Amino acid sequence: MNKTRCSWANPANPLYLEYHDKEWGVPCHDERRLFEMLNLEGAQAGLSWETILNKRENYRAAFDQWDAEKIAAYDADKVAALLADAGIVRNRLKVAAAITNAQAYLRLRASGATLDQWLWAYVGGKPLAADEGPRPAKTELSDRISKDLAKLGFKFVGSTIIYAYMQGIGMVNDHAPDCFCRARK
Repeated sequence: MNKTRCSWANPANPLYLEYHDKEWGVPCHDERRLFEMLNLEGAQAGLSWETILNKRENYRAAFDQWDAEKIAAYDADKVAALLADAGIVRNRLKVAAAITNAQAYLRLRASGATLDQWLWAYVGGKPLAADEGPRPAKTELSDRISKDLAKLGFKFVGSTIIYAYMQGIGMVNDHAPDCFCRARK
């Protein structure tokens, strides 16, 4: 039996279908995954999510399984190695942003907050249900979160990136009304 999915879920890519079916829109409270997804959404800027998803395992290896303490301490030699790694997007600004984001993340943690607590406070700890109709590229809430992340020192966190992040980590359920994942809690 064929399942009805969101139109963007590429049926020719099993990795993409698995991401759609098991991750996208599922509320995430795992700190490392929240940090990973924030950086991957930033890496996606100007590219397709499918491109980044296909490189996700390479990113995990290149960025020490998204260990923020290790990333925050990367030196010029590590940056050069990353920029030479064909398994990731070799964009100097995006690589630098991951390092800056690790430093900002560690400052957030040092203040006594987790990324999970900080993010989910914006929605009262519960996913938002999307309105019927076309999906927005950004919202007033993604505008606010974007600005607040930037104030904390995070990079590549524009409102459109943050809305995609909110979708990916399940802060908003944006599955199409006829998608079999829509009713999932």
